[in-house]
Amino acid sequence: MTTLANERTALVTGATAGLGAEFARQLAQDGHHLVLVARDEERLRNTAEVLERDFSISAEVLSADLTTDDGVAAVANRLRDASRPVDVLVNNAGIGLLKSFEKNELEEERRHLRLHVQTPMELCHAALEVMLARHTGRIINVASVAAFANRGSYSAAKAWQVTFSRWANTAYGRSGVQVTAVCPGFTHTEFHERMGMDKTVAPRFLWLTAERVVREGLEDNARGKAVSIPTKRYKVISALSRIMPARLTSGPPRRPAKQ
Repeated sequence: MTTLANERTALVTGATAGLGAEFARQLAQDGHHLVLVARDEERLRNTAEVLERDFSISAEVLSADLTTDDGVAAVANRLRDASRPVDVLVNNAGIGLLKSFEKNELEEERRHLRLHVQTPMELCHAALEVMLARHTGRIINVASVAAFANRGSYSAAKAWQVTFSRWANTAYGRSGVQVTAVCPGFTHTEFHERMGMDKTVAPRFLWLTAERVVREGLEDNARGKAVSIPTKRYKVISALSRIMPARLTSGPPRRPAKQ
């Protein structure tokens, strides 16, 4: 299939739930065709059918485990396909680890690091090959306000995404490619349920909706901003986190959800 000049395509990883599903919905609403990436093929197809029906766009499904070499290679190859260019890449796939670093299995930490650092790096590299040749493109890396705090290996991984996005936006913005790290705080999605975390550890006023996080992230990316932090309260929290002593920026303790 050859993409027409007036068509736009967005590839979203982790596209069947949470922020990924909301990015897919808002991009489809804006007229983008989609490439939806996740592990569960049945859920992908169901998501694609709904988006095609509701927004009259086409939605391609790509089932891939982004913690594996083969899974990442499949998505990278799709991004390198210049005959079907991807205009927007959303690196959203992610996981959380409930336990502290020393209590997690090393393989869990490796998988966590792969998904949050190595995978988005490889997908950005693949996307840039085509985007720079076309002198246009948008990349969104879904990071976290934890990048500015001290939350173990999760903060470290998200800090990489923020630093990389800042650099990439400066380096490639002049060539027409805008790169943004979207840094939400606590957001009502499946993320915390999947990691088994008790959501009452954070007060109500800190919880955001996926709709707002994605809307502000897309707007900031369109404006060419390297970092998008939704809401004034999280902008303040992030700014304070950079100057406060490390022992004060670890956030509320994680504890398992009540059964």
